[in-house]
Amino acid sequence: MKTTQKKVIFLTKTELEQIENAKLPETKLYLYRIRDVFLFQCYTGLRYSDVANLKRCDVHDDYIEITTIKTCDSLRIDLNKHSKAILDKYKMFEFPNGKALPVISNQRSNEYIHLLCKEAKIDEQVRQTYYKGNDRIDVVRPKYELVGSHTGRRTFICNALAMGIPPQVIMKWTGHSDYKAMKPYIDVCDEIKAEQMKKFNDF
Repeated sequence: MKTTQKKVIFLTKTELEQIENAKLPETKLYLYRIRDVFLFQCYTGLRYSDVANLKRCDVHDDYIEITTIKTCDSLRIDLNKHSKAILDKYKMFEFPNGKALPVISNQRSNEYIHLLCKEAKIDEQVRQTYYKGNDRIDVVRPKYELVGSHTGRRTFICNALAMGIPPQVIMKWTGHSDYKAMKPYIDVCDEIKAEQMKKFNDF
């Protein structure tokens, strides 16, 4: 049986800026909230389940402190100016069960994130390859169709690695316990660095 390594779908700094600056239709106000929650994931590395469970009492001046739903890890995640600004934006709002952000169901979130990324023109064509038995199948789809709530965490990790933040520091934020789980992201980062090195060809 042939297999291929699953492609890590994440958003680059430029694509994050496209989403942040996208002019969304005033008739689709729900996209404004989903944008904030999704970007919060991209800037903290939180899974959807942990963002949905984040309460105001978990939020401190410069960090959030949570026990993850999936692995029961206790994590302290430092806040940056992007994640802080999103939390500050919703300080005056009251959400059920003391939640910190306006999180909706995961299924609905994914639907809206597709729409959000389409509005932001995240439409690069992405090829995905997989095998059925020994038959190779290539599927090309616009990137916005492949982006979901899971992409936020991957975006955080890939961009942190690309900025040169050591993997062991990132693992403290994300709760990864070993390098094996980080390897796909490190491989992607190596590809990014190789592309960046090509800039010296025109130097």
